[in-house]
Amino acid sequence: MASSSSIPTSSTQSKKPRDKIADWFRQTLLKKPKKMPATRESHPSDDSQKATQDGLPPPSRSSTRSHSSTSNCSSGTSPTLQPTHMATSCSSGRWSKDYDVCVCHSEEDLEAAQELVSYLEGSKASLRCFLQLRDATPGGAIVSELCQALSSSHCRVLLITPGFLRDPWCKYQMLQALTEAPGAEGCTIPLLSGLTRAAYPPELRFMYYVDGRGRDGGFYQVKEAVIRYLETLS
Repeated sequence: MASSSSIPTSSTQSKKPRDKIADWFRQTLLKKPKKMPATRESHPSDDSQKATQDGLPPPSRSSTRSHSSTSNCSSGTSPTLQPTHMATSCSSGRWSKDYDVCVCHSEEDLEAAQELVSYLEGSKASLRCFLQLRDATPGGAIVSELCQALSSSHCRVLLITPGFLRDPWCKYQMLQALTEAPGAEGCTIPLLSGLTRAAYPPELRFMYYVDGRGRDGGFYQVKEAVIRYLETLS
């Protein structure tokens, strides 16, 4: 009779349920934890991408700069200020008009007017003079040019001669000058030449005139009067 041999049982089957639970706890405790990915440092571009995905506008860099300047102020350090350049204004005082002097004269007194203009422009003050036949716009209307010459000049020198009294345009300029500056402000300077005091225009009787019978024709007095008036503008 053949001897009966015992059938080998599996090790897992031979183990008791208590041993199986012990093996499961052992494997769980000895298992190595997975490595967590390193946390990235937040970057403005990442915030912008995330905000864009969320449908929000990305944070502006200006807000970051303003926050930085605010933190500088709160920490006691003054923020860096951009230098401001002050623009020098040339539209005040003497330079608010194109000319310092407008010489009003008749055509027959052109030579005397040119001498006066040459004297004023050649002085140390370098006065800017308007001479009608030299500086008027060719083709311009006479009335417009005369009015423009007066309004664009600080002072008006009226070269009063016999020819001045006969010229209707000279009288127009004289009345226009008195209309723009009716008071004796010193901006209208009569220069009497070749006339007696009785011939002095009645419209100018409330003004002192410069006597042109002197050695220099009264040019020096005219220059000083213009300079004094220009000094009141500064």
